Order: sequence, then C-alpha cells, then structure tokens
Amino acid sequence: MYTGESMKKVSILSLHLGYGGIEKSVVNLANLLVNDFEVEIISTYKLDHSPAFEINPQVKLTYLIEKYKPNREEWKQSLKKIKPITFIKETYKALVVLFLRRSKTIKAIKNCNSEIIISTRDLFNKWLGEYGKKKTYKIGWEHNHHHQDISYINKVVTSCKQLDTLVLVSDSLRSFYKKEMKKRNYKCKCVYIPNMLDRMPQQSSSLSEKRLISIGRLSREKGFTDLIEVFYLLHQKKPDWHLDIVGDGAEKNKIVDMIYRYQLDKVVTVHGYLNRDQIDELLSHSSLYVMTSYTESFGIVLIEAMSYGIPCLAYTSAEGANDLIVNDQNGYLIEDRDPNKMVEKLVELIDDKKKRQELGKNGKKTSMNYTPDRIKDSWHKLLKKKG
Repeated sequence: MYTGESMKKVSILSLHLGYGGIEKSVVNLANLLVNDFEVEIISTYKLDHSPAFEINPQVKLTYLIEKYKPNREEWKQSLKKIKPITFIKETYKALVVLFLRRSKTIKAIKNCNSEIIISTRDLFNKWLGEYGKKKTYKIGWEHNHHHQDISYINKVVTSCKQLDTLVLVSDSLRSFYKKEMKKRNYKCKCVYIPNMLDRMPQQSSSLSEKRLISIGRLSREKGFTDLIEVFYLLHQKKPDWHLDIVGDGAEKNKIVDMIYRYQLDKVVTVHGYLNRDQIDELLSHSSLYVMTSYTESFGIVLIEAMSYGIPCLAYTSAEGANDLIVNDQNGYLIEDRDPNKMVEKLVELIDDKKKRQELGKNGKKTSMNYTPDRIKDSWHKLLKKKG
C-alpha cells in the first residue's frame, strides 16, 4: 500500500476506452494503482456501452462526450464515394466533435483537482500544460514510435514544454526524447516505464498444436494484409497449419476478402474482438506468434504470447519488437519485411518442436520482466515524487 499521509488522486486522460493498445495500457495502469491511489479515468468519447477492457469498480470513470463519436472513416467514405449531401453532414458532425473534444477536455483539466494528471496523447499534453493547475504534477505518456518523422517528433516534444515528466515505453525512446528535450532547454524529464502484462498464465502452451496466432487492431499499420500473404506462402508448404487472427478494425473486410480470394477460408479464422479469457484460450493452444506490423512502439501482444511460452516472429519495422525479441533466443526478427524469410523461419520452427520449446522457454523468462509487481514499483517511484 502507498505509505503517504493520504491517498493521492490520479487522473488519466484517455481519448476513448475501446479496443486498442493505448486504451488497454490505460486500463491496466488504473487497475494497477487503484489500491494505493484514488484513480479516475477521464475518457473523451464513449464508444460503446462498456469499456473494451475490464476496469476495477474502484476506478472512477468519467465520459466527456457521450452523444457524438469520431467520424473520420464515415467522412472519408463520403468523400471517396462522392456523396455531396452525406459529405456536408459528416463534415458538420466532424467540426462539432472537434469543438466538443477541445472545449470539454480543457474544461475537465481546469476543473480537475487531482494531485497528478497523466496524459496519453500529444494533444492532451499541450492542453494539460496550458490549463492544468500549477500545483498539479503533469505527466505525458507517449506510446507511439516517431519513425524519424520530424513533424511528429516536433509535435510530441513541443507538447511537453510545460509538463513535468514524459513516460516512454522503451528505453531507446527515453534516450531519444531526453536529447530532444535538452536541445530545446525543456525541463520535462524523460522516464522509461514499459507496458505490462495484466496477468501471468498458470500454464504455458504445449506448442504441439498446428496453430499460428496474431492479435491487434485491423488497421493498415498493423500489416495484416501482409500476414495473409505470408500465410498463403506458408500454406503451400504446411497446408495443415491454421492461422487465428484476433481483432477488429477498418481493414477487416479487406482482410476477409483476401482470405477468400486466396482460398484460405478453411485454415484462417478472423475472430474479431475477443475478451481476455477468450484470447487466453487461443494463446494456450497456439504454437507460434507472428507479427507483421509496419510499426509497433512496444508490442504488449508479444509479451502476452511469450508469457504462454510461445516463440514470436516479427518484422524489424515493428520497432518495439526489436526491444523484446532476441534472435535465436526467444524468437526471430525478419529484416526488410521479407515474406520469404519469414516463411523460412516459420517452416524451420514448425519442423523443429525442440527449437520451439527452447525459444518458448526463453520467451517465458522475458515476460517475467513485465509483471504487474515490477511495473508497479516503477510507477510508484515516479508518482511519489510530487504532491
């Protein structure tokens, strides 16, 4: 338990609480801190009747906008399909949503009486720095990788001008942003705290079933269409292996169309969104994890797979994977997004169960570095510094 005179109040600013890596991290952190702090999640949008991830009932949950939801995809479709009336309606709705997002978030920050506020987006960083109370300990929490994008780097760094601390999910990002802050003479301190597992499984996978798995949002940057290409090549060599895809998103229909076009519908299952227990059940029956993301700042799904003793394979373009996977120890990193090399390593592991077990055992050890107890210590050390 926290040993201060009274429990500090911590508010976490979240864009929404739907399915996504940042949103899962927000929920995990709130659940982690709730026994030692008074914890509140302030969510800009209410996308569904309930959050995608289970939140401890002790956590106070506040929604700022319940009537409207982001309509970027609807707006883009109206433009693409040349529907003038729909386009005007969606444009008006988008402007209303943006106005409400700004006004309600700023009002919430101004009225927040928490000793500590944690922001999860660069836009929130800026508003927190400008409108947060002077005595409030202001923390930014950056989950994305910059990919050497100068515009994005400047946006993140500038947003932290009036923050006390920026938390990064990898040590390489901490070092990078520390230098960038120093260049601008910003006082914002950079701290490395990785994301965490929400729980450790009691048993590992036997690695004996002929199943691959990949989990994530079905959006372009996650590279699931490339995964289908990889599995199509693998299917020619290992037709009795099955691929499970867990997640939902804008590219779901495109991915399903590819599966049918390549006649893989009997060996690929797109499960859509699943709850934690359902995902755990799939992982317990999986023998290999494959990530084909174009970008990945941390890759908590890799840690989750490793916690089940599953070897992981990923493209090096998924930057976070490079911090987690060690070649020939707990998995493989494939350079240049080369599908043939990916298939080559998959076949190698499919043919060698002993090797799968060796990599899986090492992966299990890797996952132990991201247990709640270890991460809790890091957050407590940070949060007890002020207030």
